[in-house]
Amino acid sequence: MPHVVSISLGSAKRDKRSEVEILGQSFLIERVGTDGDTAKFAAQFTELDGKVDALGVGGADLYLVAGTKRYVFRDVRKWTAGAVRTPVVDGSGLKHTLERETIRRLQADGIVDFAQERVLLMSAVDRYGMAQALSETCPNVVYGDLMFSLGIPISIQRYATVEVLARLLLPIITQLPFVWFYPTGERQEVPKPKFAAAFRDATIIAGDSLYILRYMPKRLDGKTLITQSVRHADLDRLRAAGVRRVIATTPVIGGETFATNVMEGVLVTLMGRRPEVLTDGDYLNQLAQLDWQPNVIDLNP
Repeated sequence: MPHVVSISLGSAKRDKRSEVEILGQSFLIERVGTDGDTAKFAAQFTELDGKVDALGVGGADLYLVAGTKRYVFRDVRKWTAGAVRTPVVDGSGLKHTLERETIRRLQADGIVDFAQERVLLMSAVDRYGMAQALSETCPNVVYGDLMFSLGIPISIQRYATVEVLARLLLPIITQLPFVWFYPTGERQEVPKPKFAAAFRDATIIAGDSLYILRYMPKRLDGKTLITQSVRHADLDRLRAAGVRRVIATTPVIGGETFATNVMEGVLVTLMGRRPEVLTDGDYLNQLAQLDWQPNVIDLNP
């Protein structure tokens, strides 16, 4: 049975193990948290190399992308260097394809009319496919990269501005300690509300679920969330906060959704090729065979 493991810098309390059938083939899918211990995180990549079919980078980004340029986090590349034989994925392949197509499909199917919505995207350089698709379909988008990644109280209104700032800042940011920019371990579990006005003014909150859950205010009445990995406890919290619905870009497995890095590991295993040689077309063709669709989870309809 193919075995895909996501090694996460997040809390081990969110660990999960599931068997699922995809295209007639059974997969064992697993998430292993390391509670923010970077040494343990790195050791897992070395220990599991060659023993599983794909390794996912969870609770961290290996790459950030703006425009056509990809930037590598120095720390994360170092931590994952122990995996030589097993393919390592961080979800980038799906962020550039599945999430872009999710926005287009929601619009085409009439599930969301982005022309009538106001979207807060937590980080464009993290969800670059989504960011680019939103820039094409929604006239009112706030890109929260400066606010939520750097703590700078400046909202970005145009994706072109994101690209300019990325060319200036990402070569520097990706060489700095990763933990400065993304919560790890128990920090992921601690709410730290900020920039409440940005949440209040939006009708749709999009992006990384941990970012949303960490920085959201107590109430999000009537809002729609577009994100990836959501667990039962997350859905309970969002329901209590008044969220209308969650639209998950990844499939529901056991009533919950896994992160993009896990599902990219499944696709890479199905295609039997290294992620370094796969193109957007390869991912899109495989996604078409799977016919994955956005999962609409009504919380307070």
